[in-house]
Amino acid sequence: VQLQASGGGLVQAGGSLRLSCAVSGRTSSTYAMAWFRQAPGKEREFVAAISWSGNRDYYADPVKGRFTISRDNAKNTVYLQMNSLKPEDTAVYYCAAGNTYITGTYRDTDRGRYDYWGQGTLVTVSS
Repeated sequence: VQLQASGGGLVQAGGSLRLSCAVSGRTSSTYAMAWFRQAPGKEREFVAAISWSGNRDYYADPVKGRFTISRDNAKNTVYLQMNSLKPEDTAVYYCAAGNTYITGTYRDTDRGRYDYWGQGTLVTVSS
């Protein structure tokens, strides 16, 4: 399974960006998908996850209400719509896929649940 993230860039605080993650390889629609991010000097942290059917999701508290994860299985693509961006959202954003299920709880934040990772796309939010 290969993951290709795109859509990052430079945006002013309060602006919006939509990240995309194209999935190829083995049947992708059965994988749970997630976004993680890593800011300079910090550990990679969970952002959001979505089940393979799209009917269950989970968000980290710092992005809840501002970010929305979605997927289009016909296009083998998962999205992260980011609104009301803040300077602290600046990070490299990674998409991940896992042959697992989304529980809608803190368990979904475990990096070990995801088997495949993309290369990351940089998001920079200026103040």
